[in-house]
Amino acid sequence: MCVVSDRNESILKVTSIVYPGMLHYSCMWHIWTNIRAKFKKGHLKLSELYFATARSYTLDEFNERMSKIEEIEPRVKAYLYDIRYHRWYRVHATVNRTWTMTSNIAKSLNAVTKYARELQIVELLEYMRTLLERWTKEKLLKAKGTFTYLGYKFNKELDDNSTLSHKLRVRASTDYIHTVIDGMRRYIVCLENKKYSCEQFQLDELPCPHALAALRQRDESFKEYCSLYYIRANFLRTYEIPVNPLPDKSKWNVPQHIIEEVVNPPKGRKRQPGRPQKERYKTYDEINSKKYKVSCVYL
Repeated sequence: MCVVSDRNESILKVTSIVYPGMLHYSCMWHIWTNIRAKFKKGHLKLSELYFATARSYTLDEFNERMSKIEEIEPRVKAYLYDIRYHRWYRVHATVNRTWTMTSNIAKSLNAVTKYARELQIVELLEYMRTLLERWTKEKLLKAKGTFTYLGYKFNKELDDNSTLSHKLRVRASTDYIHTVIDGMRRYIVCLENKKYSCEQFQLDELPCPHALAALRQRDESFKEYCSLYYIRANFLRTYEIPVNPLPDKSKWNVPQHIIEEVVNPPKGRKRQPGRPQKERYKTYDEINSKKYKVSCVYL
């Protein structure tokens, strides 16, 4: 288990208090926005290289792509080194981050609750409850509408890997050890220990094209080689606990000492004049980036 967020000092401090000993990693998207703001050279080339580097499966791939980044802009490599590789590159991480490389889910929640945060506390809590109630129901219906062994997202990834596996040649060394030839490269697949030299399975916990090619030669199912978190049955168990509806206020059983309690407004510094800010400050690069507009024309 780990926490993924931007590199804000307050988040680092709070998570260390609430979750002592919890490992903290950086969101690769926030790092990229900082790179765009700090360095003005080669954004198009750097963008593709940076995200490919962050998602690399092996150290060889990582070092090769970092060398290309250094050729385009040496200062970017120095900047990434100062952040420390293990904070944004998953192979260097001491826990398996699988596909959790960004903190976008927090951004999505902030966007959904943007206006609800102006409500009073009780109304805000009810808004959050109904939001979770709706999301849980939608996820449950989606899981019930999936009829494959894996969840929809992971089954699609497996299908893509299966398509790629048909282009590979396999040579068996033992019952469990295979050499998989992919063009000019060769990979070692050990099905018994679930370790592959491409290291994709160790990080994704889903059979890669090389593993699927070896499994096909053995006429063996992929099911034993997938993470339990990806199975449809476990998705159903995740969302089978409902978010219970809230009864009418007249039916609430509130203890007397709670009713009599007086809640004063929080003490703090005086509020600054003007309207409170609702959106974060955008960087110069974000403000001046090219905007794309899509429109439909009916003929």
